[in-house]
Amino acid sequence: MKSVEELQALGARIVYAAKKAGADVAEVLSSSSEELSTRIRLRERELIEEAGSHTVGLRVIKDDKSAATYTSDTTDAGLDALVADAMELAALSQPDPLAAPPDPALLAKSFEELELFDPSGAEIDAKRAAELALAAEVAALDYDERITNSEGASYARTRSAMALVTSGGFSGGYQGTYQSLSVSPLADDADGKKRTAYDWDARRYVEAMRAPKDVGEEAARRTLAKLGAKKVPSQEVPVVFHPDAGRALLSLLFSCIDGRAVYQRSSYLCDREGEAIASPLVTIVDDPLLLRGPGSKPFDGEGLAARKNVVVEGGVLRTYLMDSYAARKLGKESTASASRGYNGRPSVAPTNFHLLAGETDPDAIVSDVKAGLYVTSMMGFGFSAVTGDFSRGAEGFWIEDGEKKFPVGEITISLNFDALWKGIDAVGNDLDAKARYATPTFRVKKMTVAGS
Repeated sequence: MKSVEELQALGARIVYAAKKAGADVAEVLSSSSEELSTRIRLRERELIEEAGSHTVGLRVIKDDKSAATYTSDTTDAGLDALVADAMELAALSQPDPLAAPPDPALLAKSFEELELFDPSGAEIDAKRAAELALAAEVAALDYDERITNSEGASYARTRSAMALVTSGGFSGGYQGTYQSLSVSPLADDADGKKRTAYDWDARRYVEAMRAPKDVGEEAARRTLAKLGAKKVPSQEVPVVFHPDAGRALLSLLFSCIDGRAVYQRSSYLCDREGEAIASPLVTIVDDPLLLRGPGSKPFDGEGLAARKNVVVEGGVLRTYLMDSYAARKLGKESTASASRGYNGRPSVAPTNFHLLAGETDPDAIVSDVKAGLYVTSMMGFGFSAVTGDFSRGAEGFWIEDGEKKFPVGEITISLNFDALWKGIDAVGNDLDAKARYATPTFRVKKMTVAGS
């Protein structure tokens, strides 16, 4: 795998060649990665994949016309072709003065150390990865005789390095590691249905990973808890969201705070900065500076210094998330939220987009419900970013007198997003920042549950 320094040198070389070919602006993203993925099913190895990649993407701008292309061929001939193709495509494109790089004065000059690279994770080989996946699945299969099958267990790890070099004077890069473990056992229900659930963990550092046995046993407990799931009568009740279900809602909210959606007028949150869009209990941040965070990075896709953005504070929408293009469209300043692919201009993306923890114990959130629903997972695509209308299939548990009484399935939960976020009346203290989108347990005081 190439080092950050090698990638920066390569980027500088391509920027120089593009400028020499007539580009007004040249930006190069280069990366090198090694990936390992293992899968175990019913105690047997089902898949082991190991691969390395090296990709270089170039964006050029000339006379306000931009184009991007990429290659894995870093020979002299390959790089010459990369530059020539980009310049040819730019000449054929339509001018867009807004698709310009940021002011060079705004580019990052120094970077924070965010502890993104773990040498121990990078050293895990296929044999060890398979052992970890097997240990997780065996723990699930041996947990209870009612666990009769498995969709498998997987362990994956990635080691990568990237560098961004621009003609505006920016040059920076960093390394990162990430590993994940998941297991999905199955159980036979009395009605002949197969019930399945899963548990997972993912971290940048191996030492922070949960033990495979813990992940496997929790997956088995979740699967067994779904046996005997049934519908409930349609009604309006309080709904408690497990963190795995809550992060799905948070990802939908991000799509409405994305500056692209705002300037395209495809978000129900257009023109609502400074307004209350959620409960006073809700504070949401996008924080790329979180140590060892899954989405952390020292600079954004345009070379701006990464910064923590408080998106919603005490229920009030403080800012949209924007790259330079979205900011220009909206007459605002970039929030350093640009992400860059290899074949296109930068776009808005989350880093560590989290609903911050409250002070309430998750069990207390449930115990305070006389009759309601505890949602563990959702399925379907029933959401309109334009109107905020939300309706999705859900699974979980029925709550009576503060206790989870029985599993529930084949139901739908619905409420307009504006009312949903404003209706949050409890936020748990159990935030686990293991994913880009993360929430603690939280409760919405009333939603429509459609069942039998």
